[in-house]
Amino acid sequence: MGRDDPEDRAAKIPGLRLDELVAELQGRIDEVRGTRDRLNGLLEAVMCVGRELDLPQVLRGIVEAAVTLVDAEYGALGVVGNNERLAEFLPIGISDDVREEIGDLPAGHGILGELIRHPVPLRLGELSEHPASYGFPPHHPPMHSFLGVPVRVREEVFGNLYLTEKRGAREFDQEDEAVVATLAVAAGIAIENARLYEEGRRRQRWLAASSDFTSALLSGSTESEVLEGMLERAVDIAGADLGAFYLVGPNGELTGSLALGTGAEAHRGIVLPSSQGTLAAAALAENGLVTVPDIRSDARVTMQPERWDGFGPAVAVSVGTKENLSGVLVLARLHGRPPFDGAEVAALPSFAGQAALALELADRRRDAEQVRILEDRDRIARDLHDLAIQRLFATGMTLQSARPFVEHPEATERLNRAIDDLDSTIKIIRTTIFGLREHETPGKAPKLRTRVLQAVDNATPALGFAPALRMEGLIDTDVPERVADQVIAVIGEALSNVARHARARQAEAAVVADAGLLVVTVTDDGVGMPEETRRSGLRNLAERAEHLGGTLSVSACPSPRGGTVLEWQVPLLTGGD
Repeated sequence: MGRDDPEDRAAKIPGLRLDELVAELQGRIDEVRGTRDRLNGLLEAVMCVGRELDLPQVLRGIVEAAVTLVDAEYGALGVVGNNERLAEFLPIGISDDVREEIGDLPAGHGILGELIRHPVPLRLGELSEHPASYGFPPHHPPMHSFLGVPVRVREEVFGNLYLTEKRGAREFDQEDEAVVATLAVAAGIAIENARLYEEGRRRQRWLAASSDFTSALLSGSTESEVLEGMLERAVDIAGADLGAFYLVGPNGELTGSLALGTGAEAHRGIVLPSSQGTLAAAALAENGLVTVPDIRSDARVTMQPERWDGFGPAVAVSVGTKENLSGVLVLARLHGRPPFDGAEVAALPSFAGQAALALELADRRRDAEQVRILEDRDRIARDLHDLAIQRLFATGMTLQSARPFVEHPEATERLNRAIDDLDSTIKIIRTTIFGLREHETPGKAPKLRTRVLQAVDNATPALGFAPALRMEGLIDTDVPERVADQVIAVIGEALSNVARHARARQAEAAVVADAGLLVVTVTDDGVGMPEETRRSGLRNLAERAEHLGGTLSVSACPSPRGGTVLEWQVPLLTGGD
C-alpha cells in the first residue's frame, strides 16, 4: 500500500511519450506555419515594393516592409553619396518631435559608416559593444539589437537597410538576416526601375521645357520673360531652391542676371567686369557643365561668396558656345539637401544647348525684323520726299501765283496763312524723313529726335489732341547730351502748362538748331497764361536756360487766333563746354 504498482507505471509511460510527441509536433507545425506566414509576408512585401515607380515612395515602402518582416521597432534606409557619406536618411518609427529634438540626420559615421565601408550584412546583439560605435546624440531613443544589410542596384551599393530593437527577442537571428537580404535584392530591382522611370520622365520634362522655350522666343515674347520662364522650369525639374541666369559678354564680363527662388534678390542684376571667382567662370572653364557638393566652401567661388550663404549643392552649365556665348545657368540647393547626381543633370547640357539655339534663332529673327522695318522706313521716306513734298510744293506755288489776283484783304490774309501752313508742313515732313532715314543703333540711348517725339506723344493725353512738331537742323549731332536732357524737360513742362492753363485747341512744338543756337518754341492758340503761372510755373524753365547761358521769353501770339508763344534758347557752344 502506498507504493505504485510496476504494472501501473509501465502503462503510464507510452501516454507521457505521446503527449511530448504531440507537443513537439504542434511546435513543428507552428514553426512551419510561422515560416509560411513570413514567406507570404516577404512575397507580399516584394510585390508591394515592385509596384511603385515613384522613387521616394519606393524607398519608404522598403523600410516599412523590412520593419514589419522582422518585427523591428525602428528602421531606416541610408542612401550612400559620392563621398562615402549618407546623402539621404529615411527613418521609420521615430516621431517627428523626437527627430527634431535629435537634430541633423546622421552623415554615416559609427555603425552606419561601418556598413558603408564594408557592405556586408551585420548583426549585433548589443550596438554599444561594437568597436565602431560611439554612442547616440541627445534625445535619441535607446537601441541595442541591430541588423544592417546593403542594398545593391546592379553592382553599385545604393544604400543600407538599418533595423534596430527586435520586439520579443534579444537580438535578430539568421532567419531575419536572410529575409531582409532577400528583400534587399528585390529592393535593388525596384529602385533601378524607379530610377529608370524617373530619368525618362525627367528627360521628357526637359525636352518639353526646351520646346516651350523655343516656341515662346520665336512667337515674339520678350527675352527677359522667356528667360524667367526657363529659370522657373529648370528650378522645378531639377528640384533646386534657386535658379540664376548670368548674362556673359564677349570678353567674359557679367552684364546682368536674372534669378528666381530662395535668396534670389542677391543674385539679380549682377554686373561685374569679369566672371573670375564665380561659378559661371568654373562652368566656362569646364566648357559646359560643373557640379559642386558645397558652393559655399568651393575654392573657385571667391567673388562675393556671401551671396551663397545657406546654400550647398550647385550645378552650372554654359548656354551657348565660346564663339556665341549667351550666359551661364546656375541651379543651387539649400545646405543639407542631397547633391545633384549624374542622372539629375544628364539632360541639362542638352537643355542648355537648345536654349542657346533658340536665343540665336530669336536674335536672327529680330535682325531680320529690324532690316524689314528699316527698309519700310526708307521706302516711306522716299515716298514722302518724292510724292508728298512735291505735291505740297506744287500747291504752295499755285497759291503764291494766285495771290496777285486776290483783292479782298481777308482773303489775302487767309491765303498767306495757308501758304505759311504749307511751308510748316513741308518742314515737318522733312524732319520726319530725316528721322526715318537716321536709324537708331540697338543697345544705345535714343537720339534727341526720338526723345522729342516721345515727349510730345506723352503730352497728347493731357492736351486732348496731338500737338504739331517741327524739328530743324542737326539736333542729333550738334546738341550735347546734357542740353538734350534740358530740351526734353522744357518741352514736357511747357506742354503741361498748356494743358493745365491755356484751354487751347491747337499747339505746336519746334526744336531748331542753327548757327550755334538751339531754340525750343511752344505755341498754342489758347486764352493766354495767368500771371501767377508766369511767376511760378516758368521759373524752372528760366533757371534751366540761365544755367546754360540762355534765355526764356513768353509772349502773346501775334496770330489773330491769339494764344501764347514760349521761346527757350541756349547757345550750343556754351552748352557743350
